[in-house]
Amino acid sequence: MSFSIRLTAEEKSLAESYAKLHSMSLGEAFKTALFEKIQEEYDTAVADAAHREYVEGGMQSRPISALWEELDL
Repeated sequence: MSFSIRLTAEEKSLAESYAKLHSMSLGEAFKTALFEKIQEEYDTAVADAAHREYVEGGMQSRPISALWEELDL
């Protein structure tokens, strides 16, 4: 699949500089940026869901010193 996007001259220059800095084509730079953003948002959603489950499940955190004490550290 391919697609096109419209960029201002400034946006194109910035994107080309980024691609050159990372020794990749412009297409690779956009693809990498897109999938990194998708992964970030997915990770955030998973973390939020896990935290919500933790809180709603009545779990509570405790000081790290309690763990150290439990482990005799």
